[in-house]
Parts: sequence; structure tokens; C-alpha cells
Amino acid sequence: PQRVTLSMELPARTAAYRIAEVRPQVTGILQERLFKQGAQVNAGDVLYRIDPSRYRAAYERAQADLESAQAELRQAQREWARASKLFEKNAVSERQRDEALSARERSQANVARAEAALHTARIELDYTEVKAPISGRIGTTLYTEGALVTANQAQSLARVVQLDPIYVDIQLPVEKLRRIRDALKGGRLAKAGPDQAEVVLLREDGAVYPHRGRVDVTDVTVNQSTSSVTVRGVFPNPDKDLLPGMYVRVQ
Repeated sequence: PQRVTLSMELPARTAAYRIAEVRPQVTGILQERLFKQGAQVNAGDVLYRIDPSRYRAAYERAQADLESAQAELRQAQREWARASKLFEKNAVSERQRDEALSARERSQANVARAEAALHTARIELDYTEVKAPISGRIGTTLYTEGALVTANQAQSLARVVQLDPIYVDIQLPVEKLRRIRDALKGGRLAKAGPDQAEVVLLREDGAVYPHRGRVDVTDVTVNQSTSSVTVRGVFPNPDKDLLPGMYVRVQ
């Protein structure tokens, strides 16, 4: 007896691990573009800066409204305290005391409303800096300084693609999937983890990719035209050698 490797070779295509389309969340004129097309960016990096003038003014106005509401609340609290003491001495009616209480509660509600408006204005001011949602390689952009952008517009400003790790989508016939599962249960396949087969990637020229992958997820539906399911493998891609859309073969 001797040991043999049970494997199969199948066609596959690479796909990005994560893709994020960058869109503005406020309307305004682009003042700056702060990245180089095709460069690596990190999550939270500022990519574009939208003219913040009107949003800064709205924030300062909301801040002033909050200060005014807080001043009215302090006055209402003093009126309430004064009315409570006079009521204990029968110097004011119960109705006057209740009116002072209502005035204090209205002032508290006005302060809460002003705080919410200030928070909203702060968020919109922060949105004038369009930031990278994920780390990855950023592509080309159709917008330059001076362009008008609108909140949640249909066309994205740019796309950020995470390349490390990278997905490899394998079209696997249903019958072969059953054989793989049986081989895993019987211990005849190497395991990269619980119920996960090890995957080797072959380039178009037949060269073996130096990093081994693992099966990450199997689709739950069968393609009726091909009687196959999509098995998604995950491969390390530290050197960014693999790009989305490449045709490869896997074992």
C-alpha cells in the first residue's frame, strides 16, 4: 500500500474580498482630492474634501440655538424653584406652580431638541471630509476639484477594493461536491479547518501559486443550467499578485 493524493482540478475566477463604493453624503463643491489613483489607502483616510462653509455656519447656528435653550432652561428652573417655595407659604396658587413646572419641562425639551440639531449639524460637517470606508486599493476617479457632488448620488466618486485576502470562485459540479464531502468525512482529504478542504491555485501558465487557500463557503443553490454550485475559496494575497476577474484553475 502507498499514500496517494485525492484531488480534482477545476476552473475558477478571482473576486475581490471586499468592495466599497465611495459616495458623498452631503452636497457641495469638491475642494480637494487627497489620494493618488491606484494607491493603497487605509480605512478612515480622507479621500476628498467638500466645501464646508455652509455646514460650518449651520453648526455654529445650532450651537448658538443650544446655548439660548440652555439659558431659557436655567431661567425656568429658577422660576420653578421660586414658585415651589411660594406655594409652600401659600403665596401663589397651585395653578401658578403648575405653570412654572410646565415651563421648565418645555425648556428641557427645547434643550434636547437643540442638542439633537447640533449633533446633526456636526455629522453633516464631518461628512464634508469623504473618508475611505475600508482599507484597500483605490481605483480611478471621475471627479476633480470644482465638481458639484450631491448627497447619496448614484455615481460613485471612486471604488476601494480589498485585495488581501482574495476570493476564488470555483464552479463545482454537484456530484463532485458530494464526493468531496464524503472524502472529508472519511479523512481522505487534508483539512484546512473544520470541514474545510485545502485548495491549491494554478496560474494560467500552470505555475503553482505559493500560498495555499481554504474553502470558505459553498453556495446553497444549484445553477440549473450547469448543475453546479459555487464554492468560494479564500487565498492570502500579500503581494497583490492576484487581481479580481482573473481566470485561474484550482486543485
